[in-house]
Amino acid sequence: MRRKLITDTKIIVFFGCNRIMLNLMPTITVFSLEDYMLPCLNKQLLGVDCPGCGLQRSAHLLLHGEFVAAFQMYPAIYPILLLLAFLITSTFVKIHRSNQIKFALMLLTAGTVILSYIIKMNNLFN
Repeated sequence: MRRKLITDTKIIVFFGCNRIMLNLMPTITVFSLEDYMLPCLNKQLLGVDCPGCGLQRSAHLLLHGEFVAAFQMYPAIYPILLLLAFLITSTFVKIHRSNQIKFALMLLTAGTVILSYIIKMNNLFN
């Protein structure tokens, strides 16, 4: 008669993952994304915002769940994310009329960046 060997690998793996998470958790909370944000060279040299100013702070707000504040900081964040999601998806899944959708999303993103920059500059100089 054969005996079944009872292994506790699932328990070890579970506690191992749990232990790893406890060790990594202080490391994750110590570092803040704000410490690693790049300054705008255009703003430093010329004193004027560039069309990309606010993107990093908007992404930071988005990661913290502040969706309205992220949009107010940089309105093009959502078209950029939509375009990025489509580009990633289209590399793995064949989508009908992919090129036309990609072109439309690029136009939407560029238009949003340009329009928000014009509005920001208009508000700045008025």
